[in-house]
Amino acid sequence: MQLPYVYRVTKYDPAERDEHGHYTGTQDTVSDHGEIETAYLHAVETFAAGAGIDRLSIREPQIPSLVHFGVERPLDNFGLDAFFPTGLTGFHDGAEVPLGVGMELVRLMLRDSGAWCRLEAEGRLAVHVGWDQYLYIASSRACEEAVARTRALGLFPERLDASPYDVETDGRDVQRPADDDFWAVLRWAVATCRAGILEETYIEGASRWHRLTPDTIDTVRAGLSPRARLAVWPALSSDIDALLDELPTEGLVECVWQDKKGRIHSTVADEDDVAELTARISGADAAALLSVYADERVPLFTAVMPDSDGVVRARWQTEPTPSDLNWAFLKTLHRGEIVTGTVTRIASFGVTFVDIGGFEAMINIPQLSWRPINYPSDVVSVGQEITAEILDVDLTRERVSLSLKALHEDPMQLLTGQIGRTIVGRVTKIVPFGTFVRIEEAENGFEGLVHNSELADEHLESTQLGIQIGDALLVKILDVDPVRRRITLSHRQAISEV
Repeated sequence: MQLPYVYRVTKYDPAERDEHGHYTGTQDTVSDHGEIETAYLHAVETFAAGAGIDRLSIREPQIPSLVHFGVERPLDNFGLDAFFPTGLTGFHDGAEVPLGVGMELVRLMLRDSGAWCRLEAEGRLAVHVGWDQYLYIASSRACEEAVARTRALGLFPERLDASPYDVETDGRDVQRPADDDFWAVLRWAVATCRAGILEETYIEGASRWHRLTPDTIDTVRAGLSPRARLAVWPALSSDIDALLDELPTEGLVECVWQDKKGRIHSTVADEDDVAELTARISGADAAALLSVYADERVPLFTAVMPDSDGVVRARWQTEPTPSDLNWAFLKTLHRGEIVTGTVTRIASFGVTFVDIGGFEAMINIPQLSWRPINYPSDVVSVGQEITAEILDVDLTRERVSLSLKALHEDPMQLLTGQIGRTIVGRVTKIVPFGTFVRIEEAENGFEGLVHNSELADEHLESTQLGIQIGDALLVKILDVDPVRRRITLSHRQAISEV
């Protein structure tokens, strides 16, 4: 939600800007650690008072992931320890802090300590610290007194349409929540050895790793930071020698490894660090190499932690993987829905695959036709457009099962009206317990079974009666069971009625 009253607050006099809007005065672009810095903080407090705010929420916190090149002297944990005793994990998205702590965070950002976040009271106030001592304050109220007080402090408030640090969204609706369905998928992926480690990014620029086993998943889940971004990766490899051989000769790479005590470590290294990295992981239990380049760094699937009520309020998103895109598509499908697609391939094991909106669904051979068929190609062909009904959507295994026959009336139902009739059928198969007879003229007509006990008054087998495949046989239809797909016939009763 964009607030209606947005101000840029600076120490730079607008009169000292050139025709391009660039400041040409003598004010420094770093904090003075003194009166001007204090004036900035008082300005924020004044706007907060005008909006009736005494607490602020931390949004989209971040720290440098590698080296911080700020002009200030580096601080341990970026100066956050005094406000978050539990460490950096307390500096998480959605964490609420008193206004006083919020002011200290503004101070750290003005001093370019490396830690940065948006500070907001949803729908009422937003504070963004920009580069070079530019401060942006947005409010739901006009706050004329706050504006006047800011000028009295020697600062220059200017009205804007929006803050350049407002959250930008790309309109994607793909973000997967780390809900119960996600953990069911993860549990299955671990059980089938597809997945083995979880990357938890709890702040932009800071992450920690967890090794996954069926026994540790619940413990890992319980210990994750609020609103963390999660990425699931394949298991670590125990072949350390092979992994060392794969270290790149140039460029950056991230190495994740588990030491002998079961602790997970990670580091980013380049070709100059190979010797040191080799020494660190040569005694590891297991390890993995991951690319640091966005177009090459593709986990199995990702998610964002929802709040305790199950709602995802984090505005940051993970980069969707192919699995995430599948999840988003499958969430739009429902059992009983009718879909149209194109047959892409027919597998040797009898499954027909159909492209429905970029996802490959499948039709098992019994779902192609109500009538008996030997091969899928008896009904469909590659490239053919078909319409089918969705039987099941399996989010865990990313499978969609379709039925072609569900859109057609079961012709076996019509045969129930033939019960009691005597007809001549063609023998199609002879088995030890009886004889199968096709009772319709079509090649794919339904077949019924004449049990040996229904061949003659005496208990004789087909061969003893001289019956052969292809013979015409007089039979009586005793029963038609569409559910069990069974038709019961009798030769003995048919000939007794002639």
